[in-house]
Amino acid sequence: MRVAVLHDLLPEGARPDEEDTLAQAELVAEELRALGHEAELVPFALDLEKAGRALKASKPDLVFNLVESVGGKARLMHLAPALLDAMGHPYTGCRTEALFLTTNKVLAKRLLSLRGLPTPAWVTVDDLISSARVAGGRWILKSVHEEASVGIEDDAVVEASGPKLLKLLSERAPKLGDEAFAEAYVEGREFNLSLLETETGVRVLPVAETLFVDYAPGKPRIVGYAAKWREDSYEYNHTPRSFGAERAEPLLARMLQDLARQCWTLFGLKGYARVDFRVDEWSRPWILEVNANPCLSPDAGFLAAAKEARLAPADVLRRIMVAAGGRGGE
Repeated sequence: MRVAVLHDLLPEGARPDEEDTLAQAELVAEELRALGHEAELVPFALDLEKAGRALKASKPDLVFNLVESVGGKARLMHLAPALLDAMGHPYTGCRTEALFLTTNKVLAKRLLSLRGLPTPAWVTVDDLISSARVAGGRWILKSVHEEASVGIEDDAVVEASGPKLLKLLSERAPKLGDEAFAEAYVEGREFNLSLLETETGVRVLPVAETLFVDYAPGKPRIVGYAAKWREDSYEYNHTPRSFGAERAEPLLARMLQDLARQCWTLFGLKGYARVDFRVDEWSRPWILEVNANPCLSPDAGFLAAAKEARLAPADVLRRIMVAAGGRGGE
C-alpha cells in the first residue's frame, strides 16, 4: 500500500514541540516501511492548493494524518482532514468534525458539561467583559486552541477574580498563541488515558499518571511546557510517568476508563485519542482535555501506554490503519 504521511511544515526556528512533529512523522514512515508499505512524507501548510497538488502527485492509497497545526496555529489542524474529505482520500485518525470540536477547549468543555461529564469550571474573556462578578479563586490560564502546553509555566496558575482575572488573561493571551481562558485549578493528581480503536470497539490502554517528584510546597503541580519539552529543566526531570492504577486503585481506574469511553462516543473519535484528567483530594476525576490524534513520537504518552499494554509501535499503526479502512500490513 502507498501511504502519504501528512505532517506539519516546520517554520524556521521551530520550537521543541514543533520539531517533535517531524520526529513523529519519520517514526511512522519508518514503521510503515517495515510493515511492507511505501511511505512518503508530505508536508502540509496553509496553501491548500499546493497541498492538494502534493497529495495528488503522491497518489496514496491511504493518508496517515499527523498534522497538529497549520501555519503555526493548532486551531487550523482540521483543515487537513477537511481537504482530504474534499479530495476523497481515506485517512487515519479522527474526522474533521471531531478535530474541530476538540481543538477548541472551551467548546469541548461546553459539550462535556451539557452531557453532564465533570470538567473544571471556566471563564472566557467575553464572560469577564460581560460580568465582573466572577468569584475569586485559583485559576490556570490556558490557550483556547494551542496544544503541547504552549505558554503554560508556573506563573500560569494565579489567584484572581473579576477585573484582575480579565487583566491577567488579556496580558497572557499573546504568550499562549491566541485566545486565552481561565480554568479552575484542581489541586491534585494528573492522569491520562490513551484510547485505540480495534475491530471489536475502542480499547482503553493502561492508565498513566504523571508524578510530581520532590516538588516544593506551593510549586504548582502542572505538566507545563518545561515538563514536556525542556530536557534540562527541573520539571522535565521530576515528572516521571507511572502505571499500575488498575491494580493499586481499581475503583479510580474504572471511573477514569468509563469517562474516557464516554468522551470517545461524545466527540465521535476514531482511530486513536487521549483524554487528560485531574483527580482531586476526594478522588473525583475531572476531564481537562480531549486530544484527537495525539502524538505518536517515540517518547510520547500514547506509545508509552501502548508499550505497557505490550503493543509495539507497528501494532499501534496497524490498528490505526485498519480503523481507517486500510490494510495494516501486506
